Amino acid sequence: MKTAVDFLSTALGDRGLSFSLAPLRRLRELGDAIERLLESGGLDEAFYRERLAHFEFAPSADFPEARSILAVAVPQPTVRAYFEWKGSEIAAIVPPTYRSRIDADIETLVRLSLADCGHRFVKANLPLKQLAVRSGLGAYGRNNVCYVPGKGSFNRLAAFFTDIPCERDPWRDEAMMERCIRCAACAAACPTKSILRDRFLIRAERCLAYFNESGAPAFPAWLDPASHRCLVGCMACQEVCPENRDFLDRTEDAARFSEEETNAVMSGVPLDRLAAATADKLKAIDLFDDYGILHRNLGALFEARAHSKEGTRT
Repeated sequence: MKTAVDFLSTALGDRGLSFSLAPLRRLRELGDAIERLLESGGLDEAFYRERLAHFEFAPSADFPEARSILAVAVPQPTVRAYFEWKGSEIAAIVPPTYRSRIDADIETLVRLSLADCGHRFVKANLPLKQLAVRSGLGAYGRNNVCYVPGKGSFNRLAAFFTDIPCERDPWRDEAMMERCIRCAACAAACPTKSILRDRFLIRAERCLAYFNESGAPAFPAWLDPASHRCLVGCMACQEVCPENRDFLDRTEDAARFSEEETNAVMSGVPLDRLAAATADKLKAIDLFDDYGILHRNLGALFEARAHSKEGTRT
């Protein structure tokens, strides 16, 4: 007789997705680990309040039968968008982990697979990288990014509470990949020096991805303008990582913005006044919901490219 895990293996595994199932009793350990880091000073308090304090380490009251935590990893490509600006066309990158459109597809696949065996699930708001690593789905790199076998760091994670009995416990301690012990390529490439050689936990409050995602009107004065290379996030550490060597060519050209469209974005035209075609392109690169920071990030990217050209001429 097929089990719920068998159904998941068929629905998810046959489509190239990876998953792990951990017992619900492990849930509190995720929150405890974050609290210990905060108390020890290993985690910046402002960063915690802004990025980590919103997690919910318990299923909702209307799902009392929850018994396990399902973590899912979906292989994703890097997305490239092109912007015409002052007579030139500039390519901009959206890293694989930002492809939020895939979330609905993941949820649909989980629903279809569990419907056949009578199990329920609800989406979980958890620290996804930590869950994936501790449940055996992936492993941490020195850069604190999650690497999944066969996908590198080119994946997007999702989590769900389920009522599936968890017959085996895959839980393990957090650890860095063995290969990372002898390698520091990511630390050397990090533009903000947030990846440390003598400490496993990066200085997340200095990571370029953190600044690219924030709603601050400007970037810190100490940040080198040449650091900018993505519309959101940062790929510097992932592109030099040996674990990603086989996945770097997974790139998808998703949209081209005309000079007029680029000007509209850079001018801060309200989202509801953008041309429908422009809005559709923003959705295609998964930045429709992040439109408020796009003009700032795009402007920084244009400035970085301008400095690069000046350096080449001199």
